[in-house]
Amino acid sequence: MQLRASNITHLKQRSFDVVIVGGGINGAVSAAALAGKGAKVALIDRGDFAGLTSMNSSNLAWGGIKYMESGDFALVRKLCKSRNHLMTNYPSTVQEIRFFTTLARGFRYPTWFLLAGAWVYWLIGQGFTQTPRYLTPRRIGIEEPVVDTSHAVGGFEYSDAYLHDNDARFVFNFIRGALDHGCIAANYVESLGARRAGAAWTLRARDAIDGDEFEIRATVLVNAAGPCVDAHNRLTGVRTEHHHALSKGIHLIVDRVTPNRRVLAFFADDGRLFFVIPMGQRTCIGTTDTPVDAADVHVTDADVRFVLDNINKRLRLERPLAPADIIATRCGVRPLAVKSSGDAQRDFLHLSRKHAIEQQRDAAHISIFGGKLTDCLNVGEEVSELVRAMGVALPYPHYRWYGEPSPQTREEFFHQARLLDLDAYTSVRSSEKLSTRLWRRYAAEAFALLENIREDPRQAEILIEGTEYIRCELRQAARREMITRLEDFLRRRSKIALVARREQIRSSPGLREACEILFGAEAEQKLAEYFDEDAAPRTQAPRVMETAAR
Repeated sequence: MQLRASNITHLKQRSFDVVIVGGGINGAVSAAALAGKGAKVALIDRGDFAGLTSMNSSNLAWGGIKYMESGDFALVRKLCKSRNHLMTNYPSTVQEIRFFTTLARGFRYPTWFLLAGAWVYWLIGQGFTQTPRYLTPRRIGIEEPVVDTSHAVGGFEYSDAYLHDNDARFVFNFIRGALDHGCIAANYVESLGARRAGAAWTLRARDAIDGDEFEIRATVLVNAAGPCVDAHNRLTGVRTEHHHALSKGIHLIVDRVTPNRRVLAFFADDGRLFFVIPMGQRTCIGTTDTPVDAADVHVTDADVRFVLDNINKRLRLERPLAPADIIATRCGVRPLAVKSSGDAQRDFLHLSRKHAIEQQRDAAHISIFGGKLTDCLNVGEEVSELVRAMGVALPYPHYRWYGEPSPQTREEFFHQARLLDLDAYTSVRSSEKLSTRLWRRYAAEAFALLENIREDPRQAEILIEGTEYIRCELRQAARREMITRLEDFLRRRSKIALVARREQIRSSPGLREACEILFGAEAEQKLAEYFDEDAAPRTQAPRVMETAAR
């Protein structure tokens, strides 16, 4: 809380080269790139960082195999290169994972045709991943007994990439990197619109916590508000060629349905790809694709029925999955960049997630439309180039603002962890060592956690029962991660709210201590706020087919 209060004071008092509206993936990489290259950057988000779309993805960084069908090979090529770039620069976080695809009898394409497409996809991706392979129904049944092969004609296996932690954590790490390079960022600060006067923008902001209104001054305004880009452009009087079409997608989190760490892929009843994605001891199932008019979406009974019906048809389970089996839900909108002419006539399901960046150079304004996690590094570089062209000096134009630390730094961390015998500290049920987990989440910041554990071994204890988060992680989050509400930690800095039932979180003996670490004297208030039914986080499961918030 202290970091946020300090940053709001700086937002009021300083002038900036760039002010960014929106702390999702597009705003986060823009801030990280610009701050790393030496610009004076401000960033605000009306909610928490990595909210809305950026916390409701499939956790996949993929090259766009579905765009093979529409023949958009240039986009597939670009996304494959971006996927490979992410895997190279984030080897602990963005990892190759196999997609085990089953085809049902009567599908619109024969198996050999799709297998050939998988090989073309592999070639377009420069052979960066393991090669595809053909799967007979018998082989599918042997390797994945949970798949119902009674109507299968075969399948194929190919590779893409997967975010080992949740998407929101990945996005926040860009925010944290921007902060480390001097960016002044604050969550729960809403833009009320901006006006251009002379050579600068004046943005009117409102603190959503205490209602205080103030101004932020900057040379360039970057609108990275995700699905709210169009609304903010209307506030500022900016006209653009692109706008957003919005598609709602949901996922259901249930207990793990297969012990294998691979994605099970099917074609749902509506013809689009449908995934069963590993999430530690849980499984994430989805997604839907429903046109909507606004970003404020929720899970409906029809959404739940669609996902459960599709998965129960395709898996051989001891009993069909039911609403009571849902641990949590994910629900968000995909902002699809479309032009006022042309794209509006395309089939909605064939619209791509490619990003489009528009600039009004005379007004020093940039709007970012669409986009996805896979292509995020390109967005950061493109925005930096546009800002530089608008006259903002970037003293360190070639600075490498993304990626994990050097292999030497990584080896030093694991050497220190071995000397500390770190992996012997916890017995939480996990296939991953504690040292590996801490490095993946915090990289070089994890050295401070080792120091905390050396001083006090209790800092390596699991604090919230049934999760993989230890006491010193909470302490670091309180200092460095701008946790303003309990949901910020449980849902976005961590994935606890996705993998633990609400009742389990409520009854955890360590929850109260966790709140005291995060919020000090406000711990009781924050607990009550989180568990207030009227303010319940929108990621929780519906209660036996009642409509739930996202």
